[in-house]
Amino acid sequence: MRAFPLTVLIAPLVACTNPQVARNPVSLPADAFFARLQALCGQAFEGRLAVFNEADAKLFAGPAVMHVRTCTAGEVRIPFHAGTDRSRTWVVTRTQEGLRLKHDHRHEDGTSDTLTMYGGDSIAATAGSAARQEFPADAESKAMFLAAGLGVSVDNVWAIDVEPGRMFAYELRRPSRHFRVEFDLSRAVTPPPPPWGVEP
Repeated sequence: MRAFPLTVLIAPLVACTNPQVARNPVSLPADAFFARLQALCGQAFEGRLAVFNEADAKLFAGPAVMHVRTCTAGEVRIPFHAGTDRSRTWVVTRTQEGLRLKHDHRHEDGTSDTLTMYGGDSIAATAGSAARQEFPADAESKAMFLAAGLGVSVDNVWAIDVEPGRMFAYELRRPSRHFRVEFDLSRAVTPPPPPWGVEP
């Protein structure tokens, strides 16, 4: 039997245990989903309320526009404009386990809202799909909601859908609550002004 050097036998094992070597950038649902978001970078799209209640109709009155404004290898920031309200930005970042969604809320003067940077992590990089990722509220967000007297929000589950060339959707679900806004990806629009607190 031919003898092989020990280093030849060990090298493949090392390669398999190194996540940077073993992980194909688009091999997992979370990676494929993130790539779909990045493909939209710099573009803006108009949307409509698809599922909402009376309070939502008043709060989100006016044209709805989402703008995939900035993208890096690890983060995508998506301001959501409702009429003249430029207070909201969805922030999607990579984690070792999958993806994280946070909500950056600002006042018109650029200062942070009392409730800001709440959200959660996707279940795992292997969960969800290239088209849809869900984000249950994390412990930090639940504590924030409870401190603000918003106990009903601890069961929040947010979701984002991306169907290239067709539709982008943002969704919130909890018992007795469902909100969803859908954006038409077949036609880009002129990007809106920057969100509050961000320089042009």
